[in-house]
This record gives sequence, structure tokens and C-alpha cells, in this order.
Amino acid sequence: MMIDSDQIMIDDDQIMNTSDKVQIMSFLEGLLWLTLNIYHEARSEPQIGQLAVAHVTLNRASQGNKTVEQVVTAPRQFSWTFLQKSYMPTEPEVFMDCMQTAMKAMTSSDFTKGATFYHRQDVRPKWAGSKTYVAKYGEHLFYRN
Repeated sequence: MMIDSDQIMIDDDQIMNTSDKVQIMSFLEGLLWLTLNIYHEARSEPQIGQLAVAHVTLNRASQGNKTVEQVVTAPRQFSWTFLQKSYMPTEPEVFMDCMQTAMKAMTSSDFTKGATFYHRQDVRPKWAGSKTYVAKYGEHLFYRN
């Protein structure tokens, strides 16, 4: 059966306006970059560690009035963005789990007390001494200014 487009009636309130489209695209873009950051930085961590990494990313975005993409792709902030040749996830199921964690982080309160920095517990970056230690989640230590 063919449907003639002239027969389809759409109310004005069913049409998404440009502002809504931009908002949705911005949300989805942030979700993708946050998911990639969790995947590359903390995919082997328990969910609490993954959420903490996500909240650091979101805290930096909020405090710096930046998008998640700007935070994640800022020079030398997250090792995976400059040490890897490809951002493409190689474990699709793990990537989807990280996306669920990213959604949880985007819709829940920050439990990291405003942390904006972290590092694996087996490394000792020079900058850590000038930050306030917050907590350990998974294999990472978290800090704030």
C-alpha cells in the first residue's frame, strides 16, 4: 500500500524545533566523548571507578565552561588521546557498558567531592603534590585543586 505524503497530517507541536535538535545533538555528542573517555581510561575498573573518571570529566567541563569533547581532547589531558593511533573501541560490548556508565554519570550527583584530576595508583605524577587528595576509586587516586 502506498501512502501519499499529502495524506499525512502533522501538528505543529509534533515538529522538533532547531533549538531542541541542537540540544539533543549536544547531549549525544557529550555522551559519546564521555563514553570514549571511560572506555579508554577506565574500562577495566569497577563501575565506581568508571563513574569517578566520568565525574572528573564532567567537573572539568562544568568548571571550565567547556563541552565534554573540549575537555577530553584538550592537549595531553588524557593519555589515550595522544598515545593511541585510533579512538575506535575494539570491544563493542564493553563500549556499551561504558555508555551506560556515562549515562549514569550524566544523570547522577557527583560523589567525588569535585575531583578534577586522577591518576593510576601505580604512577606518581609531579602535579599530584599540588592537589588535594579526595579518594581512591578502583585503581585510581582522585584529586581537586
